[in-house]
Amino acid sequence: MKLLAKFNLILGLVLGVGLALAALISHHLAQENARAEVVRQAQLMMQAMTAARNYTTQQVKPLLVRQQEHLEKFLPETVPAFAATESFASIRQQYPDYDYKEATLNPTNPRDRAADWEADVINIFRNPANKGQKEIVGERETPTGLSLYLARPLVAAAPCLECHSTPDVAPAAMVRHYGSANGFGWQLNEVVGAQIVSVPTSVPVAMANKAFTTLLASLAGVFLATLVLLDLVLLVTVVRPLRALSNMADQISVGKLDMPELPASGKDEISVLAGSFNRMRRSLERAIKMLEG
Repeated sequence: MKLLAKFNLILGLVLGVGLALAALISHHLAQENARAEVVRQAQLMMQAMTAARNYTTQQVKPLLVRQQEHLEKFLPETVPAFAATESFASIRQQYPDYDYKEATLNPTNPRDRAADWEADVINIFRNPANKGQKEIVGERETPTGLSLYLARPLVAAAPCLECHSTPDVAPAAMVRHYGSANGFGWQLNEVVGAQIVSVPTSVPVAMANKAFTTLLASLAGVFLATLVLLDLVLLVTVVRPLRALSNMADQISVGKLDMPELPASGKDEISVLAGSFNRMRRSLERAIKMLEG
């Protein structure tokens, strides 16, 4: 096997092992980064929904309550949860894989009633041992696979009790619309529900796989470019000088001494070896002339 081929084999094995280790580490990091990015997006969405709730409570509700009393008709736009849910519907057009729900243990609107797994999340926030916990990030099994969720507690503040303390103090239009059986009995500062943003884990997995494929292709390209560049450098600096030395040794072995000297201007090992061959050729040439004379 030629020297360049041996070098390519050794370097290929070394770089191949390095590429495999880099791929293994990169895949793990890509998975973690993609999951963290999805969580960050969910947090931004949660902040947006909280802003929609606050705006509805502070700006929209005071205006519509008067109109609601005048019309004697309940306007769901006065409810912060309704505003947040409807606002998320617009966001979902850009992020169809994400879902948002204001899951509540005892809601006025049946669509907000917590499912079993959502009730479990809410009860974690309600547990006195977890008092002060502001956020939960977790995974759960669904019929379509794993789902990642971000949850934050919904605490009954003073404005909430205007509608959810007892039916007799709640807006009459709301009671007529939803009835008096659900959505009442809330206590001040009680955790009554949770804001939950969920997304299938296939989303971060797809993001990670895309990033990993791009990175792996880049690493493979760098690997090949490095190998070609090193081959060119070795060809010029090592292989060609050694080939010239080999040719000189072949010529000397058959008694041909009338050949130009090899360049030996450098101080590296190849140049030193070339200088040694030149001296050896000159010494043999003088020795042969002495014998012939």
